[in-house]
Amino acid sequence: MTQTDAKPAASGRRESRKMSRTHAALLEALLPLLEEKAFEQITVREITARAGVGYATFFRRYPDKEALLHDLAAQEIQNLLTMTLPIFHTADTTASTEALCAYVWKHRKLWRALLTGGAAATLKEEYLRLALLVAEEQMDTDAWLPVDLAVRFCVTALVETLSWWLKHDAPPDVHVMAGIVNRLAVQPVFLPAD
Repeated sequence: MTQTDAKPAASGRRESRKMSRTHAALLEALLPLLEEKAFEQITVREITARAGVGYATFFRRYPDKEALLHDLAAQEIQNLLTMTLPIFHTADTTASTEALCAYVWKHRKLWRALLTGGAAATLKEEYLRLALLVAEEQMDTDAWLPVDLAVRFCVTALVETLSWWLKHDAPPDVHVMAGIVNRLAVQPVFLPAD
């Protein structure tokens, strides 16, 4: 390899690291803004100022702020999937649903924005997509309910139940909500076949 061949490769790696840092900075800037105000009130200028990223740089990465929110949603879904996977590998699903509800409640402003704002449909579809990928590898294929239907049911029930919780004027506490999620979204899938 010549010295001129090495320069473009090194330049490409630097550009990739810079894009990765930009991506992380934008996501990290959006999180506290969502804690402060509704997504509709947040501007791209506020996001870029908080991230220390140029306004034009934002648009090289994302077409609009909704695309950034969708990226954040995908990251949060990964966190949620990590918590929900144990549900499918244990007879006692209560601990997993409590962990899930505690996480959502701790980050409720973000999850309220994700579940009740413009990213709700995208969040649900992405959650379904990722959950189906994981389920195909890990779920019991001898279960009474087809795996893809079980996942679709659980995700839909979970998203709708959490949305209700986060919109509610007098929401149940985490423990009560975990029981509701467990009974509505999880236990029906594990009922024995007749």
